Amino acid sequence: MNETKQDRRWFLKGMKDGIPIALGYFAVAFALGIAAKKAGMNVVQAGVMSITMLASAGQYGAITVIAGGGGYLQMAVTTLIVNLRYLLMSCALSQKVDPGLGMGHRFLLSYPVTDEIFGIAMSVEGRLNPFYNYGAAAVAAPGWTAGAVLGAAAGAILPRRVENALSVALYGMFLAIIIPAAKKNKIVAFVVAFSMGCSFLFAKAPVLREISSGMQIIVLTVLIAGAAAFFFPVREAEEGGDEHAS
Repeated sequence: MNETKQDRRWFLKGMKDGIPIALGYFAVAFALGIAAKKAGMNVVQAGVMSITMLASAGQYGAITVIAGGGGYLQMAVTTLIVNLRYLLMSCALSQKVDPGLGMGHRFLLSYPVTDEIFGIAMSVEGRLNPFYNYGAAAVAAPGWTAGAVLGAAAGAILPRRVENALSVALYGMFLAIIIPAAKKNKIVAFVVAFSMGCSFLFAKAPVLREISSGMQIIVLTVLIAGAAAFFFPVREAEEGGDEHAS
């Protein structure tokens, strides 16, 4: 009984901490919903995609492949590559939970592994109670899905000019992600600028522009990320220093 009360307390705490995340998710997902509508998806398809994949970059990559007429395999590979960072987050969370935690809980914990939920989960002192993540996901996931559904619905009724204006918010989200990191680290700034240059080259060069958008994402992500990891590896001492500072 005491364990049940403790789980309930952690669940409610997770819901409380997840409210700000849900509000942020709603705004971002709304822009993704508009992008999904522009790619030819309907409200149901946008909702199913969002409830099954809580990942802005991954979802945007999939939408880009759909808009470019790519196939299922191309979309799956693109999503896998873009979302690889969640594998590292999951490994970190596996060290945070009780070693005796059952496979069922571990499986459920894998669903809401996002940047924000991972952040609040890792900030919990001591062992992580899985119900904390369940509580956060209970409000964050509906906020994400509702934003995508309403965005897709709005994209169907809004004038084209308004729809295009709102879709710019999606690029604003990515700028908000990369600019702070680029300002702190010159290497990150260089990689970001180099990525933009390569993307522009792929879009304009006579032969390269014939490559589908989905394949462009795959090629550029693997090559640039791989080159950056090889030439500018993150040392263990630097990682430890960053964790201590945070």
